[in-house]
Amino acid sequence: MGLFNRTKTATAATTVAEAPAGPDLSHLSGDWVIDTTHSEVGFSVRHAMVTNVKGRFTEYDGKLSLDGAEPGNSSAELVIKVASIDTNQAQRDEHLRTGDFFAAETYPEIRFRSTSAERLRGDTYRMTGELTIKDTTRPIVLDLDYTGSATDAYGAERVGFEGSAVLDRTDWGLTYNAALETGGVLIGEKVKLSFDISAVRAA
Repeated sequence: MGLFNRTKTATAATTVAEAPAGPDLSHLSGDWVIDTTHSEVGFSVRHAMVTNVKGRFTEYDGKLSLDGAEPGNSSAELVIKVASIDTNQAQRDEHLRTGDFFAAETYPEIRFRSTSAERLRGDTYRMTGELTIKDTTRPIVLDLDYTGSATDAYGAERVGFEGSAVLDRTDWGLTYNAALETGGVLIGEKVKLSFDISAVRAA
């Protein structure tokens, strides 16, 4: 989202006990569509006990309904095409699409639907929702930062958010693993999700 100039409303410094209500974002109220060409939905997971493998999904659709005056009324939906998983290694990606992991032919989509939202402080928000992977739906909490709004060179209104979440993949039935000769397992259970979202105001 660095392709676009961002504008943010500054807030005065206060003590923790007097957390600011945050900037006035009433101008952002309305419906927005995620621009997948300027956004990224990614993840990382521990591999072989020593490093992290990073990946992303390249095909997805999403929409936001923002209430800038009352953030708690905001909502979001995201639908991800499982087959679009990309970890920069074709053989690994094919394995991830099989029944050992996502079973992409049987369960072609991952879905997120928000159930609540709140402003924590300043430009920081929290969104709770339901994440469905395969045939399992469980709650998940996303921490979000508002990164700015702008009108791009083509006249489109844009809004940006960065977010993250941590989940245990086994809670969604993704339990495949392999033991290492030196001890430990091949794949970590904790998965870090990351979102870099640029959305365009819906027509």
